[in-house]
Amino acid sequence: MGRVALVTGGTRGIGEAICVALKDNGYEVVANYGGNEQAAAEFTERTGIKAVKFDVSDFDQVAAGIQSIETSTGPVEVLINNAGITRDGTMHKMSFEQWDKVIQTNLASCFNTCRCVIEGMRKRDFGRIVNIGSVNGQAGQYGQVNYAAAKSGIHGFTKALALEGATKGITVNAIAPGYVETDMVRAVPAEVLEKIIRTIPVGRLGQPEDISRAVLFLIADSAGFVTGSTLSINGGQHMY
Repeated sequence: MGRVALVTGGTRGIGEAICVALKDNGYEVVANYGGNEQAAAEFTERTGIKAVKFDVSDFDQVAAGIQSIETSTGPVEVLINNAGITRDGTMHKMSFEQWDKVIQTNLASCFNTCRCVIEGMRKRDFGRIVNIGSVNGQAGQYGQVNYAAAKSGIHGFTKALALEGATKGITVNAIAPGYVETDMVRAVPAEVLEKIIRTIPVGRLGQPEDISRAVLFLIADSAGFVTGSTLSINGGQHMY
């Protein structure tokens, strides 16, 4: 059996592409999801990958979920923090709930999952963690102070944890995708999406597989000298 990999927010979009790529490359993959039972069931039927439900913003649920995965499947050696939501709005109209929900789901979740696997990784002298940030965490975005703050926080979290894990064979890296063709992006009004695409030098949206290929590179056993990095995959839209 290959290394066990947990992908949060793994049943749709970028998460699904990551799960499929990992499975195709010999990893034993478990996808986490938060609430959409139908999408999770369809994902498992489509891919043959197990899906486990728990709220990544709730530490106790994360701890119980990961313990169940490690009991049934094996120790988590690869962790991909992909779960994320948006609750957009300008600051003068944003509620605390909009702020807090995004911070807890997108950023605090990284603490929750990493805290639950880091001790085992240290004991085994091996671990691979990839946190999915965003171009909007690097460049900012109008109406997304919550999302931009959470994703920017992921980039700092990644660097600090990379320093802690370096001597124990644990690498921690981030990927900052630009605009990728997922359900979330396809929901953007057509005229707005056209304007966005015009700002991307390569002239198109990214594909989920553009991100999954980068994940495979960062988690490889041979990638032990790559840690604390943020890999921007945005078609040249923002060079940081």
